[in-house]
Amino acid sequence: MATIGILVIGVLVLVLPLLVKRVGEQLEIFLFVMGAAAVTVTSQWSLPLLLQAIEEPWKITIAVLAAGLLFHFLRGSLHKGIERLRVFTGAPVMAVVLVVVIGLLSSVITAIIAALILVEIVRSMHLSRKVETRLIIMACFSIGLGAALTPVGEPLATIAIAKLSGEPYHAGFWFLLGHLWMYVVPGIAACAVIAAFVMRTGSGEGDQDEPEAPERLAEVFIRAGKVYLFVFGLVLLGTGFTPIIDRFAGSISHLALFWVNIVSAILDNATLTAAEIVPAMEMHQVVAALMGLLIAGGMLVPGNIPNIIAAGRLKIDARAWAAFGLPVGMALMIACFAVLLLSR
Repeated sequence: MATIGILVIGVLVLVLPLLVKRVGEQLEIFLFVMGAAAVTVTSQWSLPLLLQAIEEPWKITIAVLAAGLLFHFLRGSLHKGIERLRVFTGAPVMAVVLVVVIGLLSSVITAIIAALILVEIVRSMHLSRKVETRLIIMACFSIGLGAALTPVGEPLATIAIAKLSGEPYHAGFWFLLGHLWMYVVPGIAACAVIAAFVMRTGSGEGDQDEPEAPERLAEVFIRAGKVYLFVFGLVLLGTGFTPIIDRFAGSISHLALFWVNIVSAILDNATLTAAEIVPAMEMHQVVAALMGLLIAGGMLVPGNIPNIIAAGRLKIDARAWAAFGLPVGMALMIACFAVLLLSR
């Protein structure tokens, strides 16, 4: 019964935000409810879990709040500088540089800070709503890939290195960079090319949306609160799905696991990494599992923290994200799968 209940919850998490506009607009509350339901169905409520769910979002929330306050007071000067740069380089070139640089830098400055910087830069470019959304999605794919190159970038990398720190890999700080760069760097380059195409085929200067009204200070605190609730819900959701993942992850091939990890589009990839990655895996199995998680994480808003931050700040609803993120993500998954097959 627990398995059926979890599968139903998974389908609801995937489908309802796309079909019901109100759910997509209130994704934080929806994921919180679904996370609580997942933990209830699998009978996993405990004081340690509750404490983890309360404590886990604080670091992200504080970073979002601090950066939000900083950008709130410096926004005028920042936007003027970015606008001058856009005029000098041209929007397509700026988009390519942004996607590549923000993706690679995320492994050093963390995916959270990279996402916050990304949002402010893209807002300053005064793009049409459609182009802005698509550029943000491609940049978030890039951040999700690049942040995995070091344990500083995101929790997935930290957990993977911790799991592989003993025999036979003795994974250290640069371990993932050494084994993933040949997949991640071309992936970031592909995201940049798609971003340039989006900019060239999108709206021109005359089709830009009306400028947004300046953000009120209260909105900075509201956004931070929403991020807290979002991560709280993801912790519960990931915990609820862990028994199912533990049961099946070890019994399938690494290439099948690559495709199974498409569930990273709706689940926290750090939780999946903790459940799947074990020292007994061969390196090609580790790479396949991680690349599936990294790419799929960009497909939908709940898939990665940068998505959550960017979608919340720019008010991108779940349907708008999925309309572009799903087909692009599937194309990247297929391309990566082909490379994994050829590299065996």
